[in-house]
Amino acid sequence: MKFENMLAEVDGFGKFQLRTVLLMVIPRITLPLHFLLNNFIAAIPSHHCDISSLDDGGIFKNLSQADRLVVSIPLQDHGTPSSCQMFAEPQYHLLLNSSNITELPTVPCQNGWAYDNSTFKSTLASDWDLVCDNKRANRATATIFFIGVMLGAAVFGYLSDRFGRKTMLLVSYIATIIFGFASALSYNFAMFAVMRFCTGVGISGISIITIVLCIEWVDIKHRTAVGVLMSLDWSCGTGVLPVIAYFVRDWRYLTAAATSPLFLAIATWWWLPESARWLISNGKVQRAHFYLSKCAQMNGREQFMADLKPEVLSKVILVENDKRRYSYLDLFRTPRLRRIAILTGIVWFAVTCTYYGISLNITGFDVDIYLTQFIYGASEVPAKLFIFYALNKIGRRLSQTGTLVMTGLCILCNMFVPPDKGTVRTAVGALGKMFAEAAFTTVFLYTTELYPTVMRQNGLGYCSFIARFGVSVSPLILVLEEVWRHLPSTIFTLVAFVGGLSAFCLPETTNVRLPETIEDVEQTRRRSISPSEENPPLYKD
Repeated sequence: MKFENMLAEVDGFGKFQLRTVLLMVIPRITLPLHFLLNNFIAAIPSHHCDISSLDDGGIFKNLSQADRLVVSIPLQDHGTPSSCQMFAEPQYHLLLNSSNITELPTVPCQNGWAYDNSTFKSTLASDWDLVCDNKRANRATATIFFIGVMLGAAVFGYLSDRFGRKTMLLVSYIATIIFGFASALSYNFAMFAVMRFCTGVGISGISIITIVLCIEWVDIKHRTAVGVLMSLDWSCGTGVLPVIAYFVRDWRYLTAAATSPLFLAIATWWWLPESARWLISNGKVQRAHFYLSKCAQMNGREQFMADLKPEVLSKVILVENDKRRYSYLDLFRTPRLRRIAILTGIVWFAVTCTYYGISLNITGFDVDIYLTQFIYGASEVPAKLFIFYALNKIGRRLSQTGTLVMTGLCILCNMFVPPDKGTVRTAVGALGKMFAEAAFTTVFLYTTELYPTVMRQNGLGYCSFIARFGVSVSPLILVLEEVWRHLPSTIFTLVAFVGGLSAFCLPETTNVRLPETIEDVEQTRRRSISPSEENPPLYKD
C-alpha cells in the first residue's frame, strides 16, 4: 500500500485538510505584509533643507513660509524646491526678481531637513534623514531584508526536513515576532538593518513550510486547488497592506501591525498536524498513526485506522535508513534529482527575476501609492483563476513553460510601444505581471510535487534561495538602462525564455503520487497515468 492509497482511505480532502489550509491563512497573509512593507516604511516624502535656524529675528522672521523658501532654497528644473541644496546666505533680492539664480552660491543642507508629513507621518527616511547622500542606505533596506529571506530559505529548508515541519514552523513564528517588533523599536538605522535582516530569516520559514505541510496532507486530485487557493493568501495580503498603511502612517506602528497576526498564528499552531509523510519517512510511525487517526476521525473514516496497526506504516514508505540525515548535497548526488535541482533552480530564478523586474519597471496607474498597491493586488486574482484552469487542463509543465514565455513576450512587446503611449505600456506591463504571477503560483506547487518527501523542504529551500538571488539581481539589471534603453527588457525577455525552456525539460507531475524517497525520483515511468489507479506513477516524462 502506498501513502496516496492510505490518504484516500482517510479522505485526502476532508474537514481535516480544510482546517489545516484555513489555519495557514493567518501566517501566510503576513508574507506580503512584510515582503512589500518597504514600499511604505522606506518611502521618501517630499523634503527640503531645514531653514528654521535662519530665523535671526530680522527680515527673515517677518517673511511668510513661502517667501522664506524663495530666499533660502534654489528651485529645481521642474520648479520645486531643491531637496539637498540651500543658498549659502538668504537671497532677499529674489523676492523682487527670481529669474536668474544660476550663479548664486549653494551648499548642502546644513541643519537637516524638513519633511512633508501629509502622506506619511514618519518613515525611515524622515526619522533618520536617509535622503540625499544617505539615500543609498534607505534603498538598501529592501536588499537587507531579502538577503535574510535568502539565508532563511536555506536554513529552514534543511531544518524542517530534519526536525519536522510543525516544529520549525513554530520557530519561524517566534523568530518573526521577536525580530519584527525589535525592528519597530529600533533606535538607529544600524539596529533596524540587523533586526530587519533577522526578520527576513524568520519569515522565510513561513513561506516554504506552510505550502509543503498542506500539500503533503492533500490527495492527488485536490493538490492543484490547494496550491492555487493558498497562493490567494498573497493576493489578499497585498490588498490588505495598503488599507492598513492608509490608517497607520507611522512606520514603527505599521511594522508592528504587519507582525501582530502571528500572535494569533501561534495560538492556532496547536491545531496544526505534523506531516504524516515526513513522520513515516523518518521512522516515527507512532506519531504518524496518531495524526492519521485524527484525520480519519475528523473526516468520518475512523474504522480504517482502527484496523490499521502502527507497525504497518513502516512499510508504506520504504527508506534505506530512517536515521539518515539529508542535506543540500543530496540534491546533486543522483542523476535525475540533480537534473531536477538544476532545472528548478533556473526556473525559480527566471520567475522571480522577471516578476520583480516587471513590478519595478511599471510606472503605475497615475494614482496615489495606496491605491496603486491595492490595484496591483487585485490584478493578481485573474491570474489565479487562469492558472487554476490551466494546471488542470494542460498540466504543470506546459503551464510553467507557457506563463514564463508569455511573460517574456509581454516584456518584448513593451520594447516596441512608443514611450508616449503610457496607457498601452501600462496595460501590456500589467498583463506581463499577471503572467508572471501565474508563473509564481505554478512554481510553488510544481516544485513541491517534484522533490521527494525526505528532501522536499531541502529542495524548496534551495529553490527559494536561488529565487531571492533573482530578486536581488532585478534592480541591478534595471540600472543597465543607462547603457541602452532596451537592454534591461532584452535581458528579462531572455531570462524568461530560458526559464520556460528549462521548465519544459522537467517531468510532468499532474495526477501522480508524490515521490517519497530519492529512490522514487530515480525511477522512470513512461506510461499513461490516471488518478484512479492503485499505484499511480511518480512522473510522466
